[in-house]
Amino acid sequence: MVRKTKRYAAGIVAVVTGASLASTSGVALADGHWRDHGRVHLDHAFVIMLENHSEHGVIGDPNAPYMTSLANTYGDATNYYGVTHPSEPNYVALISGSNWDTNTDNPANRFDHTNIVDTLEAAGRSWGAYLEAMPSVGYLGDSWPSDSNPLYASKHNPFVLFNDVRDNAARLQNVKPYTDLSADLNSRHAPQFVFIAPDQCNDMHGGVYTAVAGHPETPCPYGSTNDDANDAALKQKADAFVKSAVATIMHSRAWTTHSAIFIVADEGDYTGNPTTGGWDSPAGCCDSPTLPAGDPDISASWPGGLYGGALVPAIVINGGKQRHVVDNTPYNHYSLLRTLEDAWRLPELGFTSDHRQVWTMNRLLSGS
Repeated sequence: MVRKTKRYAAGIVAVVTGASLASTSGVALADGHWRDHGRVHLDHAFVIMLENHSEHGVIGDPNAPYMTSLANTYGDATNYYGVTHPSEPNYVALISGSNWDTNTDNPANRFDHTNIVDTLEAAGRSWGAYLEAMPSVGYLGDSWPSDSNPLYASKHNPFVLFNDVRDNAARLQNVKPYTDLSADLNSRHAPQFVFIAPDQCNDMHGGVYTAVAGHPETPCPYGSTNDDANDAALKQKADAFVKSAVATIMHSRAWTTHSAIFIVADEGDYTGNPTTGGWDSPAGCCDSPTLPAGDPDISASWPGGLYGGALVPAIVINGGKQRHVVDNTPYNHYSLLRTLEDAWRLPELGFTSDHRQVWTMNRLLSGS
């Protein structure tokens, strides 16, 4: 689905060569923000993607003590936004540098664009995606165990939405159930880029109303407001998952002093606000889309303007330096992607080539 009413400049979505990436020194501006802080090297990068919660609803919340402790110990990006709403385009943006004019969670969406799998493989680097509750390697179903009780949802697995992964049997072997993570990280061939998505009970999403055999975290109804009983339970489950996942990574052979864990949420809170398509805030930065008034994917009452994904929690754990760094530079999922591209000298995809708005998160990795 392509609608020309949304803002995409052809020059920005062009892919540029890795040779054009220049290392720059960190510069503090008058607004207190930092700009690119010099290239860093990464042996392994781990991205844990959570769901539908704002920065202020997680960091400092009593139901998320572990994530709060991480933010107070390591890197805390306090001005990090989702790219847009709803979930699926944020996941797509994270691995391809654009949401490709899509603002829906339609599981039938397919994307025929260059993505991080292409650039990693071209550079000889390995990757793996680990989806909790996905029932088998390379699973192509829209949900599991059912559409009405979806513990796993393909909208949180961007790899199977891209044609050149979905239609490639060899690549699908790298899209695995989360239960495979520990063994892979302790093997001699641990992937260098690791994407982790908890199931919908453990990622703060919710909406699973029936117990699923073998998954004690179920059921997990949606929360109605911040920290009501259901919402509190979702945060507690996510906090426990993150604690376990971080321990699995840090105690594996793959964890080195030149590795990093990025823990982010895809977008902010869902509050049922009819003007914004149900989302609490359309705040954003860094090439989030600008959508026209009355956009049918949002609401007839949408006034038009920037349609970002709101402020979300973003924590960066640096394997080499346990140093608390608070960074209020505007970032979003494009920034995270550009950080990986910069570290591994990969071609820049989509909006990551816009160095005037999309900055690396290297200050949080350099620990200064």
